[in-house]
Amino acid sequence: MNQNVNSPSVALVTGASSGFGLLVSVALAREGYRVVASMRNRQNKEMLATVACEAGVYDQIEVVSLDVTDFAAVESIVNNVTNRYGRIDVLVNNAGFAVGGFVEELELEDWERQFATNFFGLVAVTKSVLPVMRTQRSGKIINISSISGRIGSPAMGSYVASKFAVEGFSESLRLEMLPYGVYVVLIEPGSFKTNIWSKGLQEMSVRSGSPYEKEMKTIVQYVNRVAKTAPPPDEVIRQIIKVVQSPTPHLRYPVGRGVALTLMLKNLLPWKWWEWIVMKSLKQK
Repeated sequence: MNQNVNSPSVALVTGASSGFGLLVSVALAREGYRVVASMRNRQNKEMLATVACEAGVYDQIEVVSLDVTDFAAVESIVNNVTNRYGRIDVLVNNAGFAVGGFVEELELEDWERQFATNFFGLVAVTKSVLPVMRTQRSGKIINISSISGRIGSPAMGSYVASKFAVEGFSESLRLEMLPYGVYVVLIEPGSFKTNIWSKGLQEMSVRSGSPYEKEMKTIVQYVNRVAKTAPPPDEVIRQIIKVVQSPTPHLRYPVGRGVALTLMLKNLLPWKWWEWIVMKSLKQK
């Protein structure tokens, strides 16, 4: 490991072809980081390249191909980055997607796919960076969770469960790594304009003649309404950069319109009241 004290700080970002991953890669490059931006298909790098060029940081970003569910590839990429730069200062675990559907109707394969990327892939990348961060006695592991990691929703059981798993994993790892100067942080966005809507949630469907047909129609309408009114993701990116700059960041950062209030209500209200609010919000309008 050729660690050079004068070498720039290094950030590794997963799921960097679009959304939060793309924007945070560019934001970190603007902060002076050498960014290794990973994506499952390297051919999808055009949008990142365009935004990076516009920001004047194209030379600061290196795009690598990485499927986080390929554990051997994860280890290989992280070893390669460590060997070349001698350090990894920030890991942003952003790779993920959403499977929508009612529990009874989702195939077990759908659950496996959901957890393979959103949870096991995140664990694999994190495990690979721990030795270098522990040895250098510094580092930040930023896991992109969701308000869905704290609050369950109908027809989103597999996505919610994967994010709840990320929350528990992050809380435990935070306590393991604090003695080594490594901070594990959860970013918990509400609804923002990213392609998670078009990739997964807007394709939610039920089989013909399903007993859940009426509920699914209502939920799809609700999701579409939220997606249309969601703000751009700038606030999330600003929060991640603040975490990177903070010497001692907190564990959790809820981000977005009404997110902190929603979490507070869920924690304070009797469950029966909470159920009533959720059911009412999902009524057709």
